[in-house]
Amino acid sequence: MPESRGRRRRKTAPRTPEGAAARTPDGPVGGTRTARPAAPNPRWYVPVMLGLMVLGLAWIVVWYVTENRFPVPGIGSWNLVAGFAIVLVGFLMTTRWR
Repeated sequence: MPESRGRRRRKTAPRTPEGAAARTPDGPVGGTRTARPAAPNPRWYVPVMLGLMVLGLAWIVVWYVTENRFPVPGIGSWNLVAGFAIVLVGFLMTTRWR
């Protein structure tokens, strides 16, 4: 099988419209960007994250076991939504965990 040819590079820089600043991968002309390393999470972050997920699960289990009488009797089936919302907040916290 024959070998393919490599791509040729341009010898001149691409043209930019007049008045527009040329951009480089590092940012605007003459500027440089440095990436800061991500700071670690505070010590309370993981316990709160796990606590919310467990609390939401416990909320849903209590609602099912007590046949809609607890945790908040006045809202009825919205207890299920509240439990899932608590679990969802805990799950969304996992996306920010470093």
